[in-house]
Formats: sequence, structure tokens, C-alpha cells
Amino acid sequence: MATAVSSQNTASVLDRINNSRTSLATNKETFLQLLTTQLKNQDPLSPTDTTQMTQQITQMTGVEQQLVTNDLLAALVGMNTGTGLSEGVAMIGKQVAAISDTSTLKDGKATFSWTQPSASASLKVEIKNASGKVVRTLTPEDQKSGDRVITWDGKDDSGAQLPNGGVYGIVVTAKTGDGKEIKATNIKGRTEGVVTAVDNTTGQPMVVVDGKTIPVDNVVGIKAAAA
Repeated sequence: MATAVSSQNTASVLDRINNSRTSLATNKETFLQLLTTQLKNQDPLSPTDTTQMTQQITQMTGVEQQLVTNDLLAALVGMNTGTGLSEGVAMIGKQVAAISDTSTLKDGKATFSWTQPSASASLKVEIKNASGKVVRTLTPEDQKSGDRVITWDGKDDSGAQLPNGGVYGIVVTAKTGDGKEIKATNIKGRTEGVVTAVDNTTGQPMVVVDGKTIPVDNVVGIKAAAA
């Protein structure tokens, strides 16, 4: 799977740095107020040890320098975001397989996957088109728990073959023997096609596959495109 540092990770780093900087500013102001008060009220015959004062100021300066270092690291993290864009560009013209919320019907079939936390007594998989209409209802015999994969033959409930290129999603309804629902998770489709472009408009590198925009991180397979 392609890897890239997301803009959310960069934002998280910056948030932590900003929070640290705000806390430091507050602590520094308090420190200076205490130091000023101490100097105003010190005993002339027993003045404050300048060595201790120097050590405290040095420590505060050290923290400020560390925050500057953190800023530089955050900048490097932001630069690494471009790695995903480079990976996407390298995929242009290549055949890829990617995981997304839907699956595109290709060569008369489409593949879907989901995770089932426990075995079911009844299982129904409804395949919906882009308009949300159920075009096919499948009832798999295998109702085991765990990661599940199903390949649809592209036919609707009447047996008619639907055209390639259509985008479909699924709804999984699993129930126990007493009728309680088993919530399926991680419901995904699998899209295969040739990468025609790369888009970074949102700050997250995306590849365009058969007109569908998919995050670079969701690409799970790459191979040379057929001649």
C-alpha cells in the first residue's frame, strides 16, 4: 500500500507545538513576574544568588530553542506530504487496484469486502447503484465471522448483465439466530483501472482511476497497463 504523511498528521504536530508555545508564554510571563517581585523585595544584605537566576533564564531559553527545533521538524513533516504526490505521479498510465467505498463494474464483475465480528445465521448483501437503488440481492451461504470478500457477477435480480463502468456500493445485513443484528464494519469496494491523473487540491494526494478520485494510500496493487 502506498504511504504518505497526511495533512491531518501535520496539523496535529502543529497543534501540539502551538499548545506548547502558549503554555511556555504563560509560564515565562509568570516566571518574569516572580523574578521581578523577588528582586524588588530582596534583602539588600542577602541578595538573590545570580547563579540561580542565570540557570533559570538559561532553562527558559533552552525551551524556546526546542520549540524552534519543533517548528523545523513540523516543516519537514509538511514537506514529506509531497511524497504521496510523487508516488501518485509515478502511477500515471499504470493499472492499479485500490480500496474505496464503492466498486466499479469491470469485465462483468465487481468485488466487495467487509468485516463480520461474529458468525451469522442469516446474511444478505444488497448491491446498490450510484442512485442508491438495489439492483441485486445476494445471500451468501458462508456466514463465518472475520474479513469477508464477495465477487458480484454484474447481473441484476432479473439476470440481465449490467454495463461495465457503473459504480456500486453494498449494504450488509447480518443477523443472529434470534434475529439480532450483527453490525458489519469496514465495508469497502475494490476498484481497478488505469491512473489518468493525480489531484492534490484537498492537500491529500489522490489518483484518478476511470474518472474516480481515490486516495494514494488506498492503492493496494500496481502493474503495467495492458497494451
